[in-house]
Amino acid sequence: MGNPVVHWEICAKNPKKAIEFYGKLFDWDIEYMEQMEYWMCNVGPGGIGGGIFKAEGEMPSYVTFYILVDDLQAALDKAISLGAHKIADPTPIPGQGSYAMFADPEGNAIGLFKNL
Repeated sequence: MGNPVVHWEICAKNPKKAIEFYGKLFDWDIEYMEQMEYWMCNVGPGGIGGGIFKAEGEMPSYVTFYILVDDLQAALDKAISLGAHKIADPTPIPGQGSYAMFADPEGNAIGLFKNL
């Protein structure tokens, strides 16, 4: 069995506009997490929750998803060996776990996630 998608993110130049749009469009319950400057999107039963955050500086707007893995570095190394480019090394998320990111051979940003 493969690794599941466990989270998604929308990186927006104007996160408040994105929150208003997606909240009204899909009736999502969106909660601000001040310590992370992040908005968690609770999408309801059967769905995969996600988040919205602000694109900083020259960072482009994008949408990505996160795959659950047992070993972030091993998964990142495997992605790179298959033609990906590293975006972010394994990085802790306090109280949650850790993440890493890569760009696939087509340039799509993909996240990896490991639980605590």
